[in-house]
Amino acid sequence: MTGLQALSRDVADLVARAAPAVVGVEQGGGQGSGVVIAPDGWVLTNAHVARGRGPVRVRLSGARVVAAERAGGDDRTDVAVLRVDARDLPSLALSERRLSVGELVVAIGNPLGFERSVTLGVVSALHRNLAAPRGAVLEGLVQTDASINPGNSGGPLLDAGGAVVGLSTAMLPWAHGIGFAVPAHTAAWVASVLMREGEVRRPFLGIAARGEDLDARDAALAGHGRGVRVLEVVEGSPAGRAALRPGDLLVAASGSPVQTLDDLQRVLVLARAGEIDLAVLRAGRPLRLAIRPDPPRAAAA
Repeated sequence: MTGLQALSRDVADLVARAAPAVVGVEQGGGQGSGVVIAPDGWVLTNAHVARGRGPVRVRLSGARVVAAERAGGDDRTDVAVLRVDARDLPSLALSERRLSVGELVVAIGNPLGFERSVTLGVVSALHRNLAAPRGAVLEGLVQTDASINPGNSGGPLLDAGGAVVGLSTAMLPWAHGIGFAVPAHTAAWVASVLMREGEVRRPFLGIAARGEDLDARDAALAGHGRGVRVLEVVEGSPAGRAALRPGDLLVAASGSPVQTLDDLQRVLVLARAGEIDLAVLRAGRPLRLAIRPDPPRAAAA
Protein backbone atom coordinates (compact mmCIF):
# COMPACT_ATOMS: atom_id res chain seq x y z
CA MET A 1 0.00 0.00 0.00
CA THR A 2 1.36 3.41 -0.97
CA GLY A 3 1.57 6.33 1.43
CA LEU A 4 -1.27 8.06 -0.39
CA GLN A 5 -3.47 4.98 -0.15
CA ALA A 6 -2.75 4.70 3.57
CA LEU A 7 -3.62 8.37 4.09
CA SER A 8 -6.85 7.94 2.14
CA ARG A 9 -7.83 4.93 4.24
CA ASP A 10 -7.01 6.70 7.49
CA VAL A 11 -9.07 9.77 6.55
CA ALA A 12 -12.00 7.57 5.53
CA ASP A 13 -11.83 5.71 8.87
CA LEU A 14 -11.61 9.00 10.78
CA VAL A 15 -14.66 10.42 9.02
CA ALA A 16 -16.66 7.24 9.58
CA ARG A 17 -15.98 7.45 13.32
CA ALA A 18 -16.54 11.18 13.76
CA ALA A 19 -19.27 12.13 11.28
CA PRO A 20 -22.25 10.69 13.21
CA ALA A 21 -21.62 13.33 15.92
CA VAL A 22 -21.69 16.23 13.41
CA VAL A 23 -25.05 17.97 13.04
CA GLY A 24 -26.70 20.72 11.05
CA VAL A 25 -28.02 23.82 12.83
CA GLU A 26 -30.94 25.75 11.30
CA GLN A 27 -32.11 29.07 12.70
CA GLY A 28 -34.09 31.92 11.17
CA GLY A 29 -33.27 31.12 7.58
CA GLY A 30 -29.56 30.67 8.31
CA GLN A 31 -27.74 27.38 8.49
CA GLY A 32 -24.54 26.14 10.06
CA SER A 33 -23.05 23.07 11.65
CA GLY A 34 -22.40 21.78 15.14
CA VAL A 35 -20.96 18.85 17.04
CA VAL A 36 -22.53 16.77 19.79
CA ILE A 37 -20.22 16.93 22.82
CA ALA A 38 -22.31 14.85 25.25
CA PRO A 39 -24.66 11.95 24.46
CA ASP A 40 -27.50 13.47 26.49
CA GLY A 41 -28.09 16.24 23.96
CA TRP A 42 -25.45 18.97 24.39
CA VAL A 43 -24.41 20.48 21.05
CA LEU A 44 -21.56 22.90 20.42
CA THR A 45 -21.72 25.44 17.60
CA ASN A 46 -20.77 29.05 16.81
CA ALA A 47 -22.45 31.94 18.57
CA HIS A 48 -23.03 33.60 15.19
CA VAL A 49 -24.83 30.50 13.92
CA ALA A 50 -27.37 30.47 16.78
CA ARG A 51 -27.62 34.20 17.50
CA GLY A 52 -30.78 35.22 15.65
CA ARG A 53 -34.38 35.23 16.77
CA GLY A 54 -36.75 32.37 16.25
CA PRO A 55 -36.61 28.66 16.92
CA VAL A 56 -33.45 26.62 16.45
CA ARG A 57 -33.53 23.17 14.92
CA VAL A 58 -30.76 20.57 14.84
CA ARG A 59 -30.48 18.04 12.05
CA LEU A 60 -28.99 14.90 13.58
CA SER A 61 -27.12 12.17 11.78
CA GLY A 62 -29.59 10.26 9.65
CA ALA A 63 -31.57 13.43 8.82
CA ARG A 64 -33.72 13.40 11.99
CA VAL A 65 -34.62 17.02 12.87
CA VAL A 66 -35.26 18.03 16.49
CA ALA A 67 -35.96 21.32 18.24
CA ALA A 68 -33.08 22.86 20.18
CA GLU A 69 -32.83 25.29 23.08
CA ARG A 70 -30.08 27.93 23.24
CA ALA A 71 -28.31 27.21 26.51
CA GLY A 72 -25.90 30.13 26.12
CA GLY A 73 -23.48 31.92 23.83
CA ASP A 74 -20.26 33.93 24.03
CA ASP A 75 -19.50 36.45 21.28
CA ARG A 76 -15.91 36.96 22.49
CA THR A 77 -15.04 33.41 21.41
CA ASP A 78 -17.90 32.76 18.94
CA VAL A 79 -18.93 29.68 20.93
CA ALA A 80 -22.52 28.68 21.73
CA VAL A 81 -24.13 25.64 23.35
CA LEU A 82 -27.48 24.14 22.37
CA ARG A 83 -29.53 21.48 24.14
CA VAL A 84 -31.72 18.99 22.28
CA ASP A 85 -34.19 16.55 23.78
CA ALA A 86 -32.43 13.38 22.71
CA ARG A 87 -30.38 10.71 24.42
CA ASP A 88 -27.62 8.25 23.54
CA LEU A 89 -26.35 10.45 20.73
CA PRO A 90 -22.96 9.84 19.10
CA SER A 91 -20.62 12.43 20.59
CA LEU A 92 -17.05 13.68 20.39
CA ALA A 93 -14.86 14.96 23.22
CA LEU A 94 -12.94 18.24 22.95
CA SER A 95 -9.17 17.86 23.11
CA GLU A 96 -7.02 20.04 25.39
CA ARG A 97 -3.94 19.37 23.22
CA ARG A 98 -2.22 22.37 21.66
CA LEU A 99 -1.76 22.13 17.90
CA SER A 100 1.47 22.62 15.96
CA VAL A 101 1.92 24.32 12.60
CA GLY A 102 2.10 21.75 9.81
CA GLU A 103 -0.30 19.21 11.29
CA LEU A 104 -2.93 17.66 9.08
CA VAL A 105 -6.53 18.45 10.06
CA VAL A 106 -9.97 17.47 8.77
CA ALA A 107 -12.99 19.80 8.84
CA ILE A 108 -16.42 18.14 8.87
CA GLY A 109 -19.67 20.02 8.50
CA ASN A 110 -23.32 19.58 7.68
CA PRO A 111 -23.80 22.63 5.44
CA LEU A 112 -27.07 23.48 3.75
CA GLY A 113 -28.46 20.04 4.46
CA PHE A 114 -25.55 18.22 2.79
CA GLU A 115 -24.54 15.75 5.46
CA ARG A 116 -20.85 14.98 6.00
CA SER A 117 -19.08 17.65 4.00
CA VAL A 118 -15.39 16.86 4.52
CA THR A 119 -12.24 18.84 3.71
CA LEU A 120 -8.59 18.03 4.46
CA GLY A 121 -5.91 20.61 5.14
CA VAL A 122 -2.91 21.75 7.11
CA VAL A 123 -2.55 23.97 10.17
CA SER A 124 -0.75 26.97 8.72
CA ALA A 125 -0.68 29.31 11.74
CA LEU A 126 -1.73 29.63 15.36
CA HIS A 127 -2.76 32.56 17.58
CA ARG A 128 -4.43 34.49 14.75
CA ASN A 129 -6.78 37.40 15.50
CA LEU A 130 -9.73 38.17 13.25
CA ALA A 131 -12.19 41.05 13.18
CA ALA A 132 -15.76 39.80 13.62
CA PRO A 133 -19.20 41.39 13.27
CA ARG A 134 -20.54 43.69 16.01
CA GLY A 135 -17.08 45.14 16.64
CA ALA A 136 -15.71 41.97 18.21
CA VAL A 137 -12.22 40.56 17.68
CA LEU A 138 -11.77 36.80 17.77
CA GLU A 139 -8.40 36.02 19.34
CA GLY A 140 -6.10 33.02 19.30
CA LEU A 141 -7.62 31.29 16.26
CA VAL A 142 -6.17 28.33 14.38
CA GLN A 143 -5.56 29.12 10.70
CA THR A 144 -5.92 26.25 8.25
CA ASP A 145 -6.28 25.66 4.53
CA ALA A 146 -8.98 23.05 5.19
CA SER A 147 -11.91 24.76 3.48
CA ILE A 148 -14.51 26.24 5.85
CA ASN A 149 -17.33 26.19 3.33
CA PRO A 150 -20.51 28.25 3.85
CA GLY A 151 -22.61 26.34 6.35
CA ASN A 152 -19.58 24.55 7.87
CA SER A 153 -19.29 27.10 10.69
CA GLY A 154 -19.66 25.37 14.04
CA GLY A 155 -18.48 21.98 12.81
CA PRO A 156 -15.46 20.20 14.29
CA LEU A 157 -11.84 20.41 13.19
CA LEU A 158 -10.19 17.04 13.80
CA ASP A 159 -6.55 16.02 14.07
CA ALA A 160 -5.06 12.92 12.45
CA GLY A 161 -6.14 10.81 15.41
CA GLY A 162 -9.75 11.95 15.19
CA ALA A 163 -9.66 14.24 18.25
CA VAL A 164 -11.63 17.50 18.10
CA VAL A 165 -8.95 20.19 18.13
CA GLY A 166 -11.02 23.13 16.91
CA LEU A 167 -14.43 24.53 16.09
CA SER A 168 -14.67 25.93 12.54
CA THR A 169 -15.69 29.56 12.74
CA ALA A 170 -14.86 31.65 9.66
CA MET A 171 -13.37 31.93 6.22
CA LEU A 172 -12.04 34.86 4.23
CA PRO A 173 -14.22 34.92 1.11
CA TRP A 174 -11.66 36.92 -0.87
CA ALA A 175 -8.75 34.60 0.06
CA HIS A 176 -9.25 31.01 -1.01
CA GLY A 177 -7.71 28.43 1.29
CA ILE A 178 -7.71 30.51 4.47
CA GLY A 179 -10.08 29.31 7.19
CA PHE A 180 -10.14 29.77 10.94
CA ALA A 181 -11.18 27.70 13.92
CA VAL A 182 -11.57 28.31 17.64
CA PRO A 183 -9.06 26.04 19.42
CA ALA A 184 -10.75 23.17 21.23
CA HIS A 185 -9.01 24.01 24.50
CA THR A 186 -10.78 27.39 24.36
CA ALA A 187 -14.13 25.97 23.27
CA ALA A 188 -13.98 23.39 26.07
CA TRP A 189 -13.79 25.80 29.00
CA VAL A 190 -16.23 28.26 27.42
CA ALA A 191 -18.73 25.44 26.81
CA SER A 192 -18.44 24.23 30.40
CA VAL A 193 -19.27 27.72 31.69
CA LEU A 194 -22.16 28.15 29.24
CA MET A 195 -23.63 24.78 30.18
CA ARG A 196 -23.54 25.76 33.83
CA GLU A 197 -24.35 29.49 33.78
CA GLY A 198 -25.58 30.40 30.29
CA GLU A 199 -23.01 33.18 29.82
CA VAL A 200 -19.34 33.94 30.37
CA ARG A 201 -18.88 36.80 32.84
CA ARG A 202 -15.26 37.94 32.74
CA PRO A 203 -13.80 39.55 35.88
CA PHE A 204 -12.07 42.90 35.34
CA LEU A 205 -8.28 42.99 35.61
CA GLY A 206 -7.60 46.41 34.07
CA ILE A 207 -4.96 45.77 31.43
CA ALA A 208 -4.47 45.92 27.68
CA ALA A 209 -2.27 43.02 26.65
CA ARG A 210 -1.26 40.71 23.81
CA GLY A 211 0.18 37.22 23.50
CA GLU A 212 3.69 36.94 22.07
CA ASP A 213 6.58 34.54 21.60
CA LEU A 214 9.27 34.69 24.28
CA ASP A 215 12.99 35.01 23.66
CA ALA A 216 15.24 32.16 24.75
CA ARG A 217 16.05 33.66 28.17
CA ASP A 218 12.44 34.39 29.11
CA ALA A 219 11.29 31.03 27.74
CA ALA A 220 13.79 29.27 29.98
CA LEU A 221 12.46 31.16 33.02
CA ALA A 222 8.81 30.59 32.08
CA GLY A 223 9.16 26.94 31.13
CA HIS A 224 7.30 27.54 27.84
CA GLY A 225 7.67 29.59 24.68
CA ARG A 226 4.85 32.16 24.89
CA GLY A 227 3.49 34.67 27.36
CA VAL A 228 1.17 37.67 27.64
CA ARG A 229 2.76 41.13 27.40
CA VAL A 230 1.12 43.93 29.39
CA LEU A 231 0.75 47.01 27.18
CA GLU A 232 -1.30 49.30 29.42
CA VAL A 233 -2.50 49.29 33.02
CA VAL A 234 -5.68 51.16 33.99
CA GLU A 235 -5.04 53.48 36.92
CA GLY A 236 -6.83 52.37 40.07
CA SER A 237 -7.73 48.97 38.56
CA PRO A 238 -6.93 45.63 40.21
CA ALA A 239 -3.82 45.41 38.03
CA GLY A 240 -2.77 48.91 39.07
CA ARG A 241 -3.34 48.17 42.75
CA ALA A 242 -1.22 45.03 42.41
CA ALA A 243 1.67 47.07 40.92
CA LEU A 244 1.51 45.41 37.50
CA ARG A 245 3.38 47.52 34.96
CA PRO A 246 3.40 48.00 31.18
CA GLY A 247 6.08 45.75 29.73
CA ASP A 248 5.55 42.97 32.27
CA LEU A 249 5.24 39.45 30.88
CA LEU A 250 2.58 37.22 32.44
CA VAL A 251 3.68 33.58 32.24
CA ALA A 252 1.47 31.79 34.79
CA ALA A 253 -1.69 32.41 36.81
CA SER A 254 -2.69 30.39 39.87
CA GLY A 255 -0.21 27.73 38.87
CA SER A 256 -1.45 27.37 35.27
CA PRO A 257 0.82 28.36 32.36
CA VAL A 258 -0.25 31.55 30.58
CA GLN A 259 0.73 31.42 26.91
CA THR A 260 -2.21 33.33 25.44
CA LEU A 261 -4.86 35.83 26.48
CA ASP A 262 -7.30 32.93 26.49
CA ASP A 263 -5.22 31.14 29.13
CA LEU A 264 -5.44 34.22 31.33
CA GLN A 265 -9.20 34.64 30.76
CA ARG A 266 -9.74 30.98 31.59
CA VAL A 267 -8.11 31.37 34.99
CA LEU A 268 -10.01 34.60 35.70
CA VAL A 269 -13.40 33.12 34.80
CA LEU A 270 -12.99 29.72 36.41
CA ALA A 271 -11.51 31.16 39.60
CA ARG A 272 -14.82 33.06 39.94
CA ALA A 273 -13.68 35.13 42.94
CA GLY A 274 -10.73 35.63 45.22
CA GLU A 275 -7.05 36.33 44.83
CA ILE A 276 -5.02 35.16 41.84
CA ASP A 277 -1.29 34.54 41.98
CA LEU A 278 0.48 35.87 38.87
CA ALA A 279 3.95 34.74 37.79
CA VAL A 280 5.54 37.73 36.05
CA LEU A 281 8.79 38.38 34.22
CA ARG A 282 9.90 42.01 34.58
CA ALA A 283 13.01 43.01 32.64
CA GLY A 284 14.17 39.40 32.78
CA ARG A 285 13.56 38.99 36.51
CA PRO A 286 10.87 36.64 37.83
CA LEU A 287 8.47 37.91 40.49
CA ARG A 288 5.05 37.00 41.84
CA LEU A 289 2.13 39.36 42.31
CA ALA A 290 -1.16 38.73 44.10
CA ILE A 291 -4.16 40.31 42.39
CA ARG A 292 -7.86 40.35 43.19
CA PRO A 293 -9.94 41.05 40.04
CA ASP A 294 -13.05 43.21 40.22
CA PRO A 295 -16.46 41.76 39.32
CA PRO A 296 -17.32 41.67 35.61
CA ARG A 297 -18.21 44.92 33.89
CA ALA A 298 -19.29 45.88 30.37
CA ALA A 299 -15.78 45.97 28.92
CA ALA A 300 -13.49 43.64 30.82
CA ALA A 301 -9.82 42.96 30.12
